[in-house]
Amino acid sequence: MTTLAWIIAATALGGVLSVLCAAAFSLNGRTHHYLNGMVSYAIGALLGAVFLNILPEAMTLTKNITALSATVLFGILLFFVLEKLVLWRHCHHEHCEAHELLASEKTHDHGRSGMMIMLGDTFHNFVDGIIIAAAFLIDVHLGMVTALAIIAHEVPQEVGDFVILLHSGYSKLHAFQLNIISSFASVAGGILGYYTLQSMQNWIPTLLGLAAASMIYVAVADLIPGLHKRAKLQDTLQQVVLIALGVGTVALVGTLAAH
Repeated sequence: MTTLAWIIAATALGGVLSVLCAAAFSLNGRTHHYLNGMVSYAIGALLGAVFLNILPEAMTLTKNITALSATVLFGILLFFVLEKLVLWRHCHHEHCEAHELLASEKTHDHGRSGMMIMLGDTFHNFVDGIIIAAAFLIDVHLGMVTALAIIAHEVPQEVGDFVILLHSGYSKLHAFQLNIISSFASVAGGILGYYTLQSMQNWIPTLLGLAAASMIYVAVADLIPGLHKRAKLQDTLQQVVLIALGVGTVALVGTLAAH
């Protein structure tokens, strides 16, 4: 397969799979139980991809490690500001502010909350596509690991989006269609990244640094705090095992792809 074919396949398949999984979990009566496990696994996949693949690869490509570290730091602070401004909102569990607000309303908001979520998610997917393209342009196995980490993170996010759309007054079919359409923004981002980044190779280490910052921020600031709400020993052990499983999956995919 060509690099472009890998990018299109990874972004398209990843988007469709994440939406299908989200729809299945959202319509399941035990969504909350499964979602907690998915979040733990996603944390491991994200951190594993960052520290075992993305950052080591970026360090080999850059001539200035200090500048790369500064990029990661800048990215973490940037995503904090963006989230504060509600320009890029992640919601990974049923008891987030957005869900509590919607659940407390007696009537639907005529789709306004759902549409805002979709606009933010479309932009997010577009950026994910560019990140996946940058990884595949460096190495196919790095692209596969990056795509896996992004898919693992997308499933719990898409579950949250799906629930918000339903609460916002959309039918199950309409919510599913909107999520599918939004997911294909990652394909557009991947194609754009493929054609633009080839002529801007010097930007790839910086983009990988921002990708690492995004994944670190999502894992540490958005996902891990939710796990602390379940402080029982059994829950903690389950979380640790699933996080380790996420890291292990990324490591295994990287090893298999390298061969």
